[in-house]
Amino acid sequence: MARLFVGLDSSTQSLSGILIDLDARKVVYDKSLNFDKTLSHYGTTNGTLRDKNPLVVHSPPLMWVEALDVLFAQMKRDGVKLDQVLAIAGSGQQHGSVYLNNQAAGVLANLNPSKSLKDNLAGIFARPTSPIWMDSSTAAECAEIREELGGIKATAQATGSDTFERFTGPQIRKFFKTEPEKYAKTTCVALVSSFMASIVAGKIAPIDHGDGAGMNLMDIKKKSWHGPAVAATADGLSAKLPPLSESWKVVGPVSAYFVRKYGLNKDALALAWSGDNPCSVIGLGLIESGMVAISLGTSDTLFGYMKNCRVDEHGEGHVFGAPTGDYMTLICFKNGSLAREKVCDLYGLDWDGFNCALTSTVAGNKGGIMLPWFEAEIVPRVNKPGIHRFDLDPNDTSANCRAIVEAQMMAMRLHSQWMGVKPQRIYATGGASGNAAILQVMADVMNCPVLRIEVTKSAALGAALRAAHGWLAHEGKAPSWDKIVRGFSDPIPGSEIKPSLKAAKAYDKLIEKYAKCEKQALK
Repeated sequence: MARLFVGLDSSTQSLSGILIDLDARKVVYDKSLNFDKTLSHYGTTNGTLRDKNPLVVHSPPLMWVEALDVLFAQMKRDGVKLDQVLAIAGSGQQHGSVYLNNQAAGVLANLNPSKSLKDNLAGIFARPTSPIWMDSSTAAECAEIREELGGIKATAQATGSDTFERFTGPQIRKFFKTEPEKYAKTTCVALVSSFMASIVAGKIAPIDHGDGAGMNLMDIKKKSWHGPAVAATADGLSAKLPPLSESWKVVGPVSAYFVRKYGLNKDALALAWSGDNPCSVIGLGLIESGMVAISLGTSDTLFGYMKNCRVDEHGEGHVFGAPTGDYMTLICFKNGSLAREKVCDLYGLDWDGFNCALTSTVAGNKGGIMLPWFEAEIVPRVNKPGIHRFDLDPNDTSANCRAIVEAQMMAMRLHSQWMGVKPQRIYATGGASGNAAILQVMADVMNCPVLRIEVTKSAALGAALRAAHGWLAHEGKAPSWDKIVRGFSDPIPGSEIKPSLKAAKAYDKLIEKYAKCEKQALK
C-alpha cells in the first residue's frame, strides 16, 4: 500500500492541499481554493479585509476555518484515498495571529461532524479578525519593544530579527494597548499555522520553532520564549502563548471530525504546522549548507539553509528555525520585478528588447552603477524612494538595463554577507527565473552555478514532506532529509548556468564601489 501524506498551505489568498506518494516520489493530488472566489461572502480582496487606514490589513479566521471544510469535501469528491493518509502537516502565512477565548480548547476537542467547522468554531474567538503579515500599523509598538530590549542589535541577537511591523509581537502589543478588554478575554494567542494545526488535531497545537521565530518573542538560540521580549510586549502574555516545539512534533491523532465526516484514516498523525517560508525551504530541497534560493518576484527574496545561528546585527535580514532542526535565513528586497519593469517602460522596451540591451554590454558595466530604489526599500532601509546613478548616463539604454540587474544582484551579495555562508549553488524561482540573461548576471555576481527549479507550491509540498518526515520519525525510522526530498525538488534538467571567471573577477572589484555608492546615497 502506498505511503500517502497530506500537506496543506493556508496562504494569504488561498488554501492549497497536496497529496504525495512517498514511495513513487510524486505529487498525486493538488488542489487550491481561492478565498475571494470560493468564499466570496467574507468580502475579502486578495484574501484580506481592508481598513480606512491603509496600514491596517486583517483577515477573518473563520474564512480559513470554512476553507478547510470545503477543501476536505473536494478531496472526498475527487476520490482522494483519505483513508490511507498516514500524516498531515501544514504551512501558514507567517506572522499572522489568531486570538482564542476560554471556550476554544473545549470546542476543538469536541467538534461535531454533523455541523460545519464554521458553526462549531464561531464562538471561540476573542477577536473576530486576524492581523496578517501585510499589516504595517505597528511602528510605535516596534519602537517600544526595540527600546526595551536595548536597540536593533540586541533585539536581533535575542530574537533573530529586529522588530518589524508585520511580526506578531508588535501586533500583540498594539492589541493589548488599543483593545484591553478583548485582550483580557484572550486565553491563547495562536499563529495562523498553529491555529490551523489545532483544528486538524482537535486540540491547542504548539507553535513550531520556524514560525515562532517570526514573532520577535522567541529566543533564537535557545528556541524557548524570550522572557524580556514577552514582558516588553504585553502584560500576562506568557500565560497566553502555547508551548514551542520542533517542526516534527506529533500533536496527536487527527480529529475524529475529519475521520467521521470525510473518511480520513483514524490513525493518521496530526503534526505541528510551520510558516510558509520554513516549509518552502523543505519544498525547494534546501537542506545543506551552501544551498540558497533566490525568488525573483514582485519582491526579490534570498533565503537558504544555515547550520549554525548567525544574526544580522544591522536588523535587515531574518533568521528562523528550519524544519530540519537547524536554521534558515531570509532577506527581502522590495524593488524586484516591478523595478525591472519600470526600467523596461522607461526605455520603451519589451522583455526581448531588455535582454538584447543587457547582453550587449560587458560585465561590470564599465563602472556604471544604479541604485534602483523606485519604491521605499527594505534592504537597505530606504524610506525615501529615488534613483541614484554613478558614472552612468541616463540616456544609455543598454547600460541602464545592465545596471539595474547588476545592482539587484550586488545588493543581495553585499547584504547577505552576515550569514557567513558562501552559496555553492543557487536555485532560482519566481516569474523572472525563466530569463537566462538575468540568471547569468546572478551566477557571475555570486560566482556560483544557478539552476532553475519549478515548484509552484513549495510551501504545501514542504508541508507534505514534513508530514512524511514526522511520521517516519514517530515510527522510529530515523529519516534522512536527503532521502525525503529526493525527486520532489530536483532542478530543471539542463537549466544550470555557470559563472564566467572573467565576469566574476569584475564583480569582485565592482562590489566595493557599489558598497561605497550605497553608503553615499544613504547619507
